[in-house]
Amino acid sequence: MLPPDKLASPVTVLGSAVELTADGQLGSAFLVSMGRVLGGFAIGALVGVALGLSSGLSRWGERIFDPPVQMLRTLPHLGLIPLFILWFGIGEEPKLALVAAGVAFPLYLNLHAGIRQTDPGLLEASRVLGYTAVERVVHVVLPSALPQTLVGLRISLGAAWLSLIVAEQVNADAGIGYLINNAREFLRTDVVVVGLLVYALLGLATDGLVRGLERRLLRWQVR
Repeated sequence: MLPPDKLASPVTVLGSAVELTADGQLGSAFLVSMGRVLGGFAIGALVGVALGLSSGLSRWGERIFDPPVQMLRTLPHLGLIPLFILWFGIGEEPKLALVAAGVAFPLYLNLHAGIRQTDPGLLEASRVLGYTAVERVVHVVLPSALPQTLVGLRISLGAAWLSLIVAEQVNADAGIGYLINNAREFLRTDVVVVGLLVYALLGLATDGLVRGLERRLLRWQVR
């Protein structure tokens, strides 16, 4: 129904996927993109969890960290690309920073909310039972915050892939985004669709991993 320069047919897309896989282009692009998203996710998760714990477990931490984080999270993080390029250049660093920014804020918000929503009755019961402050955090607060934190993890992974798609359009010489951008120059809509499908499948796979982790870690919840 559509001309090939607008959207390639499913048969053409499948043929291009087989061709790109056979000559190794798709595999090498996949490894580069996966490395970027894992690196950016690790940095963003570390920052988000550290800030979430500091702000959620301490009133002073909340007063210090929460206002600037709430201010920064209202900025569209994809709009930070020019600033990241000025700070880090046009190499891998701005791409990792963009993915990390997409990951850190959702994880922070959900971990902070999960900690703050801990049932006061459980905390009072743990005090009566003689739990120390550290034991209350380990055995009551963190398990109570886990469901909300896992929701934040799922949102963060989605944001990581979204950030990567944009990041790989900026002076990339490898990766799935580079493959898509290069195909756009030659009006290869079949290759563009292949790249988008790979992004979608990777997002679905990582979300499935978190959902599996959710089922395993939250077996104590009443369903």
